[in-house]
Amino acid sequence: MGKIISLVNQKGGVGKTTTSINLSASLAYLGKRVLLIDLDPQGNATTGVGINKGDISKSVHDVMTEKCNVIEAIIKTKYKNLYLLPATINLAGIDIELMEKSKTDQNFSKNVQLKKALDPIRDSFDYIIIDCPPSLGLITTNALTASNSVIIPVQCEFFALEGITQLLNTIMLAQKNLNPNLDIEGVLLTMLDSRAILCLEVVEDIRRFFKERVYNTIIPRLVRIAEAPSHGTPIIAYDSKHRGSIAYLNLAKEVIERNGNTNSRTNTNTK
Repeated sequence: MGKIISLVNQKGGVGKTTTSINLSASLAYLGKRVLLIDLDPQGNATTGVGINKGDISKSVHDVMTEKCNVIEAIIKTKYKNLYLLPATINLAGIDIELMEKSKTDQNFSKNVQLKKALDPIRDSFDYIIIDCPPSLGLITTNALTASNSVIIPVQCEFFALEGITQLLNTIMLAQKNLNPNLDIEGVLLTMLDSRAILCLEVVEDIRRFFKERVYNTIIPRLVRIAEAPSHGTPIIAYDSKHRGSIAYLNLAKEVIERNGNTNSRTNTNTK
C-alpha cells in the first residue's frame, strides 16, 4: 500500500510547498510513482510543477465536495512518475462548505472527505505527498485523517519552535479522534544559512527537542531553490547538479530508507 505523507506546519514561509514539490520530484526521480496533492488554496504546488491553473477543469476541491472522483482530477505532469491533484482558489471556501453540508446531512463526515477519495487509489502510488496550507483548519484535518504520517518542516530561525506545541497537540487530537495510526514521519530543517551562528544554535535546539525524528538532511537557504518554482520546475529539473537538488535527493533517500520502500508501483490506473 502506498504511503500518504502530509507536510504540515501552521506557520507560513517554512518551506512546506517548496519541500512538497521537490521531495515529490526527487522521489519520482528515484523511480517511485508519486502523487503530489496541492491542498493549499494558493495553488503554488500546482504552478510549481508547471501546471497552468487556467487549464484545470477539475481540482481537489471538486474531489472533496464529491463533484468528481479523484482519478478524473489527477493530472500527469511532464516529469516521469510524477502526478498532481491540483488546487485552485475555489479551495479557499471549502471549510465553510464542509461545515454546512455536515449540518444538513447526518451521514456526511467533514473530516474524512480526502481519505474517502484517496483510499481507492493509494495502491497506485508509492508515495502520496500532501502540501497543506499554513493553518490547522478543516483542510489540514482532512489531510491528517487521510495520512499515514506527517513531515514537519521547521525553518532554521529564532522563532522556529514557536507554535510547534499547538501543531503537536493538533496531531495528537487527530490521532485520538480520527486517525489512531497517524505518526510523525520526521522533522525537516529548512532554510539553513550556515554562516549564521544563530541558525546553527537553532539546529541544535530542534535536534534536542525532536531527537531521532529530525532528518539528517538539512535544506540550505539558496536562491536557486527559490527560483525554480517560479519557472514551474522542481530544482532537480531546473539544475540537477545544484546543492539544492542534492539536498532534496538526500531527503528523498532518507524517506525511502525510513519506510523500507524499495519497490516501485506498476499499477497505472490513473490518467
